[in-house]
Amino acid sequence: MRWIDSLEAAAAEKLPEPVHRYFRQGSAAGVSAAEATAAWAAYRFRPHVLTDVSTVELRTTVLGTPIDVPVMVAPTTLQRQADPDGEAAMAAGVAAANSVLGISSNAGTTFADIGAVGAPWWLQIYVVKNRDVTLRMLDKAVAAGARAVVLTADTPVVGRKEDEGPTVWDVIPEGHLLANLDEYSDEDLGKADDLTPDVIGWLAERTGLPVVVKGVLRGDDAKRCADAGAAGVIVSNHGGRQLDGSISTARALPEVAEALSGSSTELYVDGGIRRGEHVLAALSVGARAVFVGRPALWALTVGGSAGVTRLLGDLADELDHAMRLIGVPTLAGLSPDLLDL
Repeated sequence: MRWIDSLEAAAAEKLPEPVHRYFRQGSAAGVSAAEATAAWAAYRFRPHVLTDVSTVELRTTVLGTPIDVPVMVAPTTLQRQADPDGEAAMAAGVAAANSVLGISSNAGTTFADIGAVGAPWWLQIYVVKNRDVTLRMLDKAVAAGARAVVLTADTPVVGRKEDEGPTVWDVIPEGHLLANLDEYSDEDLGKADDLTPDVIGWLAERTGLPVVVKGVLRGDDAKRCADAGAAGVIVSNHGGRQLDGSISTARALPEVAEALSGSSTELYVDGGIRRGEHVLAALSVGARAVFVGRPALWALTVGGSAGVTRLLGDLADELDHAMRLIGVPTLAGLSPDLLDL
């Protein structure tokens, strides 16, 4: 068994059952969450032969930040349940792999402590009905060195989870959530359901940072985001945790890539990516880099910072191997004609 494939079962032995369930579950019947990885496995390749692949180059940049491999860590919450040092431990693992970390606005570690680790990081933000709460968090993130704002656009309301028995909210201790808000009420945190593309410019003007829109599954929406000034778009269905039955990111990516073709808006994707071949498929379609979420949580639970570094390194090794077999030694050489679309 691949080490990556063993991680979830090993993490389940260490995590409280409601926490493991919360990390892995999708919304409603769990259809979208369940089919994510299989959708990547459905891609078929058309490799070149007789090409020089004696040297493969995996390095790239994301919004100007150099990374060693086009695999980043997605923003996830409750990381202090996975490791006592939470997001700081995740950041240390990402820093050692020379990648980029997404930080949840629900993080249980202060932005200052995360920034002190030294890993480049992007803040994932929910714009809430009380805009002052959002602004306070943005200001703290900028002060701590965030390099981008990731606007989660697919959550006008939170997707329904179907639980039996105690939920994660019954077991998590105080201080494992929202470490970057001093005063707030449940009403303050109500998700804004009136957002339009204008919010992209508002966030960019307030922070001075590039804005990446997360949760895009359609080409026309991607174009609207780019036209409104988005520096990047993440094709994402929120790990299958919002509208159940939403199209998989593997299936949504080609349309979004076509819509953004020729623009300066960078394209990323998450959801179900578990192998180097999945990364290869995403990059060939047109993504600049990919994000992994649940695997990073499992790796952090099982191996701490070193586990996160190993996860990114193992995916890099698999991508290197797959690029040699497909006959393309550079990321710039990857293109849709390598896939049977």
